[in-house]
Amino acid sequence: MTILGLDHVQVTAPAGCEAAARHFYGTLLGLPETPKPEGVRATGGVWFRCGAQGIHVGIEEGFRPARKAHPGLAVDGDAALDALADRLVEEGVDLEWDARIAGVRRCYVRDPWGNRVELVAR
Repeated sequence: MTILGLDHVQVTAPAGCEAAARHFYGTLLGLPETPKPEGVRATGGVWFRCGAQGIHVGIEEGFRPARKAHPGLAVDGDAALDALADRLVEEGVDLEWDARIAGVRRCYVRDPWGNRVELVAR
């Protein structure tokens, strides 16, 4: 048995999250939506592509946001990270810059339900 890599990350959200998920992950972060397979469409939520991997926004009864656990999304360099950060701030998204770790710039944002998302310049 060999693990080939990461297929997807799932973040959870409350019921009725789909429009906000499409706006945040799709419009603001620029991730393309991917159709959910027929067998799981009725469960709600939205799936997105992130490079070769996926981010699945799934519905969780009794939802509580992930404050520490998070997906780390690679952004194409410092200029692209700055442009994305500016767009997010203009849209009213709170953004927290982190000190450089090994020379890499990064910031954290919260999705519409409070889940932490890291943006990393690569």
